[in-house]
Amino acid sequence: MLKKILSSLTRKKPPIRSVPIIELTDLAKSYYLSTGEEIPVLRDIDLVIQKSEFVALMGESGSGKSTLLNVIGFLHFLTGGQYLLEGEDVSELRDDESLSYIRNRKIGFIFQQFHLLPRLSVLENVALPGIYSGQWSDERFERARSLLERLGLSDKVASLPGELSGGQQQRVAIARALMNNPEILLADEPTGNLDSATTEEIMKLLVELHKQGKTIIMVTHAPDVASRADRIVRLRDGRVVN
Repeated sequence: MLKKILSSLTRKKPPIRSVPIIELTDLAKSYYLSTGEEIPVLRDIDLVIQKSEFVALMGESGSGKSTLLNVIGFLHFLTGGQYLLEGEDVSELRDDESLSYIRNRKIGFIFQQFHLLPRLSVLENVALPGIYSGQWSDERFERARSLLERLGLSDKVASLPGELSGGQQQRVAIARALMNNPEILLADEPTGNLDSATTEEIMKLLVELHKQGKTIIMVTHAPDVASRADRIVRLRDGRVVN
């Protein structure tokens, strides 16, 4: 069954407008205390995201928006409901190998804290996902250089992350997210640690990637940042409210 799902997800398909890239139905996510007590975080989530759509997830702290992003990115398991990815039911996937395979080929992650490895150069940080997708050394470093040039960082390939500004580090993180050419970019507060000028720089980059066909799902608390998306989905107490 798992082989069939993975084969379907990785097989080249003609674009079909009627099939959303992501479809969540009655999705739920809970955590459990050592006492067995259930702590519901997401409840009754129905959400459809079309290919090449730019969606912003908004809500107060504790509303469940980051948890929802992590479920979509296979970082957390759903507790109930259904998750369709490109029309294929991935709700029951649990083994690390299958989940890592999908993440490495379908999804790029951009985080508020950048999560760059401090002892690796900028080039090595960007090239890292290529190892997990099986790219040869020359191939992945060539692609990493190309991405850094595209993002205006060709002069920083040998630098360490600590030698860069916050905006430069986030651009490196975006280049890393693009390394395996994913169809979906998941961004969790990508401008949360940046000043207003650098926020504008990063948002222009995300909008450009969206125009090039990437599907982007972004968590943010900032209305001006969310306004750059095609659509805003609001969460409250673990439920979609619009």
